[in-house]
Amino acid sequence: MHVSDVLSSDRFPRASKYHPDWILSGVSGGAPCLQLTEWLVEAMPLKAGMRVLDLGCGRAQSSVFLRREFGVQVWATDLWFDPSENQQRIRDAGVADGVFPIRADARCLPFAAEFFDAVVSVDSWLHYGSEDGFLRTVARFLKPGGWIGMAQAGLTREIEDPVPPHLREWWTEDQPWCLHSASWWRRHWERNGILDLEVADSLPDGWCRWRDWLRLIAPENRVEFAAVEADAGRHLGYIRVVGRRRAEVPLPEPIVSIPARYQPQALLRDPK
Repeated sequence: MHVSDVLSSDRFPRASKYHPDWILSGVSGGAPCLQLTEWLVEAMPLKAGMRVLDLGCGRAQSSVFLRREFGVQVWATDLWFDPSENQQRIRDAGVADGVFPIRADARCLPFAAEFFDAVVSVDSWLHYGSEDGFLRTVARFLKPGGWIGMAQAGLTREIEDPVPPHLREWWTEDQPWCLHSASWWRRHWERNGILDLEVADSLPDGWCRWRDWLRLIAPENRVEFAAVEADAGRHLGYIRVVGRRRAEVPLPEPIVSIPARYQPQALLRDPK
């Protein structure tokens, strides 16, 4: 399959405008970043001038895309990838006036409360977002009524023990257990009571895009490729979840330290 067959698609006209060499030079994960970003924001009405947190942005291609396509201001935030390298990519793309690279842990973000109009996460949320309380932590940075959404590798339906035979070689203890279905994420987000869920679905033929992307960027990864191809969409694919922060639900500042209150006291009952 030719590279253009994977990176050019009538389904994703915005993503298809970008040069294959530019896309491949910025690969930072196991999913077609621009296509997933375009799919995600179809359910998020972004408008020029909005402040957007791109959480787990990798090499900031999704951030460049959001700035160029929608005119939003983007804080390109990632822990693993060098913000100086991202700044060069951002500058070369002509969007340094509206994309700001940040190195930060998703669990300890350096932003003011209610600073953003939207939070997006592309193929990253699965690494940290299933932790209890995490959504509440991130939603503090979102204005009431603001949008939050993620698109990533996931499941079309949950997998219980035993793992299907065609997935066992790939389904090891250290990785795929972080994958969940859109319905699982819907329940996980709804139980916090801070969002109105707008969308929770799977990308039609997402497994084909997953397979073709692997063939393009990691042909040596035969185990994962074989698993995705054998599964043929029965369990594996791409998912999307989008919600809006409820204005009436308060999100107080978290406790990050305890004030010092030490007073010396006698150690023993009988000092003798």
